[in-house]
Amino acid sequence: MAEVTVTHLAPLVEAVQSVDADWLSALGGGFPSAVVDDDVEAMTDAGLLAVNEALASVGRRVQALQARIAHGISRRSARELGADGLARKAGFRSAEKLIAATTGGHVGDAKKLVQVGDATAGRMTFSGERAPARHPHVATAVEAGVLSVACAGAITTLLDRVACRADRALLAQAEQTLVEQAAGLSLSELQVVLRRAEAWLDPDGLEPKIENLRDARFLRIWEDQHGMINLDGRLDPATGAPIKAAIDALVTAQIRALRGHNQPGGKSGTPTEESASGDGGWSWGGDDATTAGGTGEGVERRTIVQLQADALSALAKHVLGCEQTVLPLASTTVVVRIPLDALTTGTGVATIDGLTQPVDAGTARRMAADAEIIPIVLGGKSEVLDFGRSRRLFTKAQRIALVERDGGCANCAAPPGMCEAHHLNWWSAGGATDLDDGILLCTSCHHMVHAEGWDIRIDHTGVWFIPPAHIDPARTPRPGGRRRHDYQPAA
Repeated sequence: MAEVTVTHLAPLVEAVQSVDADWLSALGGGFPSAVVDDDVEAMTDAGLLAVNEALASVGRRVQALQARIAHGISRRSARELGADGLARKAGFRSAEKLIAATTGGHVGDAKKLVQVGDATAGRMTFSGERAPARHPHVATAVEAGVLSVACAGAITTLLDRVACRADRALLAQAEQTLVEQAAGLSLSELQVVLRRAEAWLDPDGLEPKIENLRDARFLRIWEDQHGMINLDGRLDPATGAPIKAAIDALVTAQIRALRGHNQPGGKSGTPTEESASGDGGWSWGGDDATTAGGTGEGVERRTIVQLQADALSALAKHVLGCEQTVLPLASTTVVVRIPLDALTTGTGVATIDGLTQPVDAGTARRMAADAEIIPIVLGGKSEVLDFGRSRRLFTKAQRIALVERDGGCANCAAPPGMCEAHHLNWWSAGGATDLDDGILLCTSCHHMVHAEGWDIRIDHTGVWFIPPAHIDPARTPRPGGRRRHDYQPAA
């Protein structure tokens, strides 16, 4: 390793050297060229992924050091210092503006660096002794280069927001859990986990939040000067869940129909192995859904947002009594999941399938009173869910149980309405229609698993996706389902 005078920089130097080694390895024995693009073109798939990860590690270590420096600049630019503050002396109104000008980024990004630096830097006691960071688990992960500043900022923001209302021991436990779960997640994926974590840490704060969301709901409909009907609105979870579930179901049914799943007049008159529930051969084509070259194969020319608009219109026509009375909604259900103790006491947290925002127990109980909404009481008795080989297709009860385990698409977290229940081992090859042999996947992820050669393992800890060797030579299992996309508090 190259000699470094500042020991704090040794991990960064090692990370850079790792990029160098992975870069050479990615070329498969070839020599690097003078042009970066030529090297990139020559890299193997596995090598390209390895270099990407190595560079990301360098970036996270640089961010960790930037956060500490930002913390120092912020302290020396405190408002009470006035014109003697570092930022003011350097010609900037605030530390954040100074940092943003240096990095060439947004002031908001600079604020995030300062925030994470404040949360992860050691503190001085009144006696002059150095105390641990305010968020020690986050600090350790950031310093080790395994947690980005963006994710660290999101975690510390949540913990600080609920600190005055949550139990101290639970907060420390949650910090450790969230840091562990953040590994391998994008910021948007982590934010879903954080939303669930906040409801778990501060259940008393959830009811007023949901009430505020309900009070803020609205829908405006008007015709503009071009003759277009405009809709603008915001719906709280309880109001919007049935609408989202129905539209998602119609759009998904149309996409599947025109991809050959249960399409009338197709080459096969029976449901395909991929089809878990089917749409009854129903399709709502319209002028934009045409056939290609007289082959009878559907070609969908509408965008997703156009499909959603047409689905809303189809629902309205159905309600108004149009001749088409059969909509592919038989397998579409709004499911509210609530723990038994929350149902009996009226306090606690519940979730709605397909939505990331948890709701309070009171909202869940009111929704459960609707005949069209199924309440699932977690921890209570349920009907037998394993049917062995007596059934080929998964039942609605089994599908609901799969959603409880997988949350939606077990790989990408797409809503349950966009997923189908698939056999891990083909039914035609002896697979059983049991929960241990079933998994929820969206069409895209299902195709990826088969086309790329991924393996899937299901055990008592949850769902695991095992990448093929050309993506990860070590074939390290990656968590899926709720283990990846939902908050998992320690037992």
